[in-house]
Amino acid sequence: MAKILIVGGAGYIGAHMVNMLVENKHEVHVLDNLSKGHREAVQNANLIIGDLSDTKTLEKVFTQNKFDAVMHFAAFIQVGESVINPAIYYRNNVANTLNLLETMLQYNVKNFIFSSSAAVYGEPQYTPIDINHPKNPVNPYGKSKWMLEQILEDFDKAYNLRFVALRYFNAAGADPLARIGELHNPETHLIPLVLQVASGKRKEIELYGDDYDTKDGTCVRDYIHVVDLCSAHLLALLSLLQGNKSNVYNLGNGAGYTVLEVIKIAEEVTGRPIPVKKAPRRAGDPAVLVADATRAIKELNWKPRYADLRTIIQHAWQWEQKR
Repeated sequence: MAKILIVGGAGYIGAHMVNMLVENKHEVHVLDNLSKGHREAVQNANLIIGDLSDTKTLEKVFTQNKFDAVMHFAAFIQVGESVINPAIYYRNNVANTLNLLETMLQYNVKNFIFSSSAAVYGEPQYTPIDINHPKNPVNPYGKSKWMLEQILEDFDKAYNLRFVALRYFNAAGADPLARIGELHNPETHLIPLVLQVASGKRKEIELYGDDYDTKDGTCVRDYIHVVDLCSAHLLALLSLLQGNKSNVYNLGNGAGYTVLEVIKIAEEVTGRPIPVKKAPRRAGDPAVLVADATRAIKELNWKPRYADLRTIIQHAWQWEQKR
């Protein structure tokens, strides 16, 4: 059993991670400022309400607990917002994470799992995107994640702080038992937005661009079930606790679906029509983002359980109906 601090454990992915760690008999403490997360999402762990900008709170948390590792999910994630207001992205995603890393060093906690993003790659030069694809982030969100990865490499060399950075593609789905699920405000992710149309909360789904160089003109994305994402984090944690070196992995299923395909499958799962309203392209949306997760599969022995998009949407729909 390990003692883990999950920063951002009241958010979408963090809360699913808490459940998985508890089910695997680890002791879990959550630090969250509840600006994006939800108190009720933390079901089986000690919740500490605090912010990474507050180094006094950080020191108190680390003084009172001897952690084996830290998992970090507390980032701002909206690409469009990062372009309009980059300052808050660099402050929260970079400066506040530095506070966390320096506190970890002060208290000799040397294992760190970091939520990175496919946004570090920018516009793909080829797909599927492997781990060695050039890094050329095109927005402040992606730049903040790439900066952190480089900082972590420097901290590993200088201070022996070992890390695993996990580059997510499109996280989706919900707890298969519908205990928790995706709950952003505002919601910007396609699958929950589509299901809100199916449930009557929204009138229609906006389709941003239908003239991309894809099979039906809409963007292609690689959707990964949130539970499969968490299982990769658990394997990464075990790898670090066993003394393995720092590493970086892509997390995706290696299968791309167009926006229209997602909508069609959602209509089949829900049995309800989902009206579409065409809208112009959004700046910075690549046509195709599909992962090559070979390294995670080989080195972490990661095996996604819910790779089928229909299953991902079914679990999200169970959660949407319960909500």
